This record gives sequence, C-alpha cells and structure tokens, in this order.
Amino acid sequence: MTQSPYTPLLDQVDTPDDLRRLKPEQLRQLADELRTEMIDAVSTSGGHLGSGLGVVELTVAIHYVFNTPDDKLVWDVGHQCYPHKIITGRRDRIRTLRQGGGLSGFTKRSESEYDPFGAAHSSTSISAALGFAIANKLQNKPGRGIAVIGDGSMSAGMAYEAMNNAAQAGNRLIVILNDNDMSIAPPVGGLSAYLARMVSSSEYLGIRSLASRAVKKMSRRLHDTIGKAEEFTRGMVTGGTLFEELGFYYVGPIDGHNLDHLLPVLENVRDTSEGPVLIHVVTEKGKGYAPAENSADKYHGVPKFNVVTGEKAKSAPSAPAYQDVFGLTLAKLAESDDRICAITAAMPSGTGVDKFAKAHPARTFDVGIAEQHAVTFAAGLAAEGMRPFAAIYSTFLQRAYDQVVHDVCIQNLPVRFAIDRAGLVGADGATHAGSFDITYLATLPNMVVMAAADEAELVHMTYTAAEYDAGPIAFRYPRGNGTGVPMPEVPVKLEIGKGRLVRANKNGGNKVAILSLGARLAEALKAADTLEAKGLSTTVADLRFAKPLDEELIARLMRTHEVIVTVEEGAIGGLGAHVLTFASDEGLTDNGLKVRTLRLPDTFIDHDDPVKQYDEAGLNAPQILDTVLKALKHNSAGIETGEEARA
Repeated sequence: MTQSPYTPLLDQVDTPDDLRRLKPEQLRQLADELRTEMIDAVSTSGGHLGSGLGVVELTVAIHYVFNTPDDKLVWDVGHQCYPHKIITGRRDRIRTLRQGGGLSGFTKRSESEYDPFGAAHSSTSISAALGFAIANKLQNKPGRGIAVIGDGSMSAGMAYEAMNNAAQAGNRLIVILNDNDMSIAPPVGGLSAYLARMVSSSEYLGIRSLASRAVKKMSRRLHDTIGKAEEFTRGMVTGGTLFEELGFYYVGPIDGHNLDHLLPVLENVRDTSEGPVLIHVVTEKGKGYAPAENSADKYHGVPKFNVVTGEKAKSAPSAPAYQDVFGLTLAKLAESDDRICAITAAMPSGTGVDKFAKAHPARTFDVGIAEQHAVTFAAGLAAEGMRPFAAIYSTFLQRAYDQVVHDVCIQNLPVRFAIDRAGLVGADGATHAGSFDITYLATLPNMVVMAAADEAELVHMTYTAAEYDAGPIAFRYPRGNGTGVPMPEVPVKLEIGKGRLVRANKNGGNKVAILSLGARLAEALKAADTLEAKGLSTTVADLRFAKPLDEELIARLMRTHEVIVTVEEGAIGGLGAHVLTFASDEGLTDNGLKVRTLRLPDTFIDHDDPVKQYDEAGLNAPQILDTVLKALKHNSAGIETGEEARA
C-alpha cells in the first residue's frame, strides 16, 4: 500500500477563516509548518524569535476556536505575534519584518483588521480587551475581548487594575495567561488538563450554577462557608486563588503546546456563560527549535541567523555598546562608593545593569515591568542617603512620569536617571523610540538633564550623576555602539550647566554656530566640515546640558555669529525651545540673528535603518548643512542668492 504524499497545510491558510475549515486532527501539522515558517522568516530578517515559538499552538488554537476578527485578540507587548501575522494574511510579507516599509515587529492597527490594538509596551492587553468587551456589550455586538498576557507582564500593576474592573464584562472577557517562565505554574500534565477541562465544561458550570442558587437560599453564614470551601478546594487542586479574588473564573494550568488540551478548554470557555475567565497556559520560549531551547535568553531577540546551526550573524563592533559603557562605569564607581545602587525594570542586559549586578548583586534591584514602582523605590532609597541609579529606557520612563514629578522632583530627591535608547531606535520603530524625554524632563523644576555625545562623555556623565546630591539628575544616551573615541582612564566631574566648544571656526570669521545636544554631534561636525570647505566659518558646541542651559556660552555665540542652529534627538519643546525662550527673554535676537532649531518632526517615525530614520527626521549632516545654507540664503554650492547676491 503506497503512502499518500505529504500535503502542506500552511499554503491553504491565508486567514483564520481558512484555518477554521481544517479538521482538528490537522492542526498539529499546521502548527509544525507554522513554526518552521517563522524560524525561516526570522532567520532572514532578525527579530523576536523565542516568544513567538512558544505560542505557535496557542495561536492556532485561539484563531481556530474563536471568531476573529469579530472576537478581538490582543497580544500583550506583541513580541510573540509573528505566528499570528503569518496566518492573518501577512505571510507574503513576513520576511519584511522590522525593515523599512515592511511589517512591524509588533501588532499594529494600520496593518490588519486582525490587529485590533497596537501593543509594544507591556501589560496593556487586559485593559484594551476589557474595552473591546464592554463596547461590544453596550452595542449589542457578539464579539469578545481576548487578552494574551505573559507572566512577566503580570508584574505590572496595570494588569491588576484592569482585572479589578473586569466584572462588568461578564463572559465577554477572556484572559489567557501565557506562563512561559514557570514562575507561577504548578506542574502540568494529564491530571491538570483533565481538571481544567472539567471545571470549564458546561456540565460542571451548570451544576455549579444550580448549587449556587440553592446555597443562596441557605443562611448567610452557611452560604459563605460553602463558597469558601469550593474556592479553597479548586484553589488547592488547580491554583488561581488570586485571580478568583479579582473576580475571574480560573481555569488551568494546561499545557500550551498540547492541542488536545487547548482546544476543548478554549471551546468550553467560548461557550460558557461564566465570566470573566482566566485560562492559565504553560508554554516554553523557543519551543521546537533546539538552539533557542538551549539558549539562556531562548533567542528572545536575534539578528539574522543560520537556521541549521542556529549561529547568529556577527559583526565586529568598532566601539563598545553604550549600555555596556554605562554598566561597567557604574560598577567601577560602586567599588569605592557603597551608596551606589542600580535599579532596572525587567531590562538588566538591555540597560547594562547586568554588568553592575555581577560585581554588586546586593545593590542591584530588578523590579520587573514596574517602572512606576522603580522610580518611587529609587526616591525612597535617595531619601535615606543612598545614590540610586534608575536605568530605564526613555520610552518606558514615560510610564512613570507622575512618579518622576511627584515623588522625585517636588521633593528634590537625588535620584539618578540613566536613560537608555534615547533618540530613534531603528527596527523597533515608533513604540520604542526615545523621542520625548528631553521635553518631558527639562520642563520640570529641580531636574538636571544631560545628553552624552559619545561613549567617553557617557563615562563622565555617569560619574557626574553619582557625585550630584543636590537633586534629581538625568543623562540620556542612544541605542547601539559608540563612536570609537578614546575612552578616559579617569572620569571627569562635569560642571553642572556648562557645555564645551568642540570646534572653533578655522577662518577667524563668525558666520555659523551649531549647538549640539547628544549623539548628533558627529553629524554636526560633518556639516561643519562642508561649511568650512565652502568658506563659511563654523563653530560647533556640545552643550552637554539641556537643563540648566549654558547661558553664558549660548549668549556669547549668539552675539558673535549670524546663524545659530540647535540640533537634538528629541521632540519639539526640548533644547531648541529652551534656547529660543532664553534668547527671547534676553533680547538676543533683536539684532537680526537667525536661529533655527532641528529636532524630531511632529510625527511618529516607523521602523527602518537608523541612518534612514535620521534622514527622514532631518538630523543628519546633509540636512544640517541645508538648514544653515537656507538661513544664510546660499545654495548648495555656497553661492549667495536673493538680496545678499544683489548686494
């Protein structure tokens, strides 16, 4: 008897409607093909691999059982959404992930109707899904809200705030807790799967409802006793007492890679009148790809790699990564200062705090995805005489802005903010860009704001922050590797509010002054080279501080130059706005001085190569040059035009 040829199933599935036409026994094959497709795609594009591999079966099961997109599926953070994208009409573009003009590495509303809510910051899914559930309920629509949230994201208070308000959604809200770290999961297997299926079944829930009505007719004391007994018994067998206290009907834990376990439980929950419901699913990051399974980080985020060997593409960096410079510098400073401690919000390696932790584990605190707590915790440490460094990405510090204002600045506590990923961040796109920190910090009384132009400056600023006890101080630095400048053997304590002249004009004239803040300094110097070649004398200053401004330096340059251009990797309202306000207050523009401010545009810039992003933002050397020439009314050849030419 000849064996029937293997028929690929993934080629038959473009949308969940196609998926739902398959037989349940075909889903195992589909999941295997989906996993293979994802591995191959990420090997060519880079991206987040391990988390997506862990939810392949869960993705297939959810779309098979629920009526997406009418049922709104919200993936928390979105790192794990690649399998979801492949089976929701985007397989033909999956190899464009995180590239200019390609698919986002996260869910994105403008990409697909199957992405009802954009997510790239954690712990928002339950709130959003609750919103969808209530909206459908109010409009008499049948759709549910389904949130898939990882156990790491459950460390953030926002998840519990949402769960605490979920009762009105009834059975329209389903939360799937994807426990991929075994951090809260008891052992799973056949018994727990059987129990999960039993307690989610209509028969069990029907009996439970009948018993509940009967018990309500008994005395209040007996009613409460029986209710607590059932809760205790189910809690002892299946866990989930915390979620029950928050008003959720808990089901689990179940094996998130076993479709025979997943499908009946999801179907039972779909058809139940009980709710809201939380399903506890245990998965493994990197599942099904040995190099990821055996890797310490489970291939959470990877560059391009060899599918067969798992070997990641490597490029020899010309300079150390900024986060490593910070972490090693802070660790060195802490050797002679036992007041220094480091706080991270679930990003130890991303911020360089892992380097500090190796040397000083007792003074290292990873608080989980809880930026608000991180900032106020740092404030408490500072109030008791410690020197805390809160190392938080710029985009994530936004989540703790009230704490920065209320708990740090108003009380003038010396919390040090090490702000990583300042400016544009390439493949992670708008959701992770550090666009706003200059603006939202420099507006605050008592706050000092620095920006490192290169890795050597970062060393000096880390030391300066450690030694600064007069109030809160922040220093920002970009993603990626430094510029390759010589590293200082001994850090220098910077004078607060004082910049430096990096380049005085060579020809003795005073045409142009470029005031740079942060890592655009190299581009400012390139523009200055071209201006000098055109015979336009150019001064370049690295202001170092957005607050307080070096008013003496700025005033001197404004009085001695025709054109002033400020350059910063931040949104409107930052350095340029503060310089203009100072110039206006002091009357420095009354003599016809031309001031131009270059900053990020008033748009969200999508994922792309960083050089292209800064071209789009107008912050590379050619755009700086063009701004100067337009202010001087010169063309690109340096020839005067308009009134100056006629004169």
